Amino acid sequence: MIRLIRVGFYLFPMEILEALYTRRSIRKFEFKNISDEVLRKILRAGMSAPNSGGQRLWQFVVIKDRDQMEKIIAAYPYAKMLRDVPIAIIVCFDKSREKYEERWQMDCATASLNILLAAHGLGLGGVWLEIYPIDERVKAIRESFDMPEYVVPFAAFGIGHPAEEKPELDRYEESLIHYDSW
Repeated sequence: MIRLIRVGFYLFPMEILEALYTRRSIRKFEFKNISDEVLRKILRAGMSAPNSGGQRLWQFVVIKDRDQMEKIIAAYPYAKMLRDVPIAIIVCFDKSREKYEERWQMDCATASLNILLAAHGLGLGGVWLEIYPIDERVKAIRESFDMPEYVVPFAAFGIGHPAEEKPELDRYEESLIHYDSW
């Protein structure tokens, strides 16, 4: 399931820079199952993300059930592509684990990016669906999935087999770089 790159007669696993440069949001999927082993690798990548003071403020809700998937779609107007993915992952902030205030968004964002990069590196596609800071979405997801008040749903990710290919975008812009001062 690891994406292999052909160089001459040889095949190599996807390199980290290639993964960073080529990862794109996928919104069209071919419904095929994802093994528990691959799911575990994706979740492990999320939990390997940098985090403030080792707090590990995240919790993950894995959605496989089709009725549960529809709850995300009901709460998020642009999530219809979830009907074609075998899994969704909701990354949540667990306030009960917080030691250092106001850092949780960075921690959840790094875990989220690791999830997307791991999926891409394993030959899958993913799409980031923002939940926080939109109050209606936070409330709807929290209620739909029986989350306690101390849990804040941050983002949901549809993960599946891509049914579309998107070209690499070179987003490098020299004008956005400042050396030694502004």
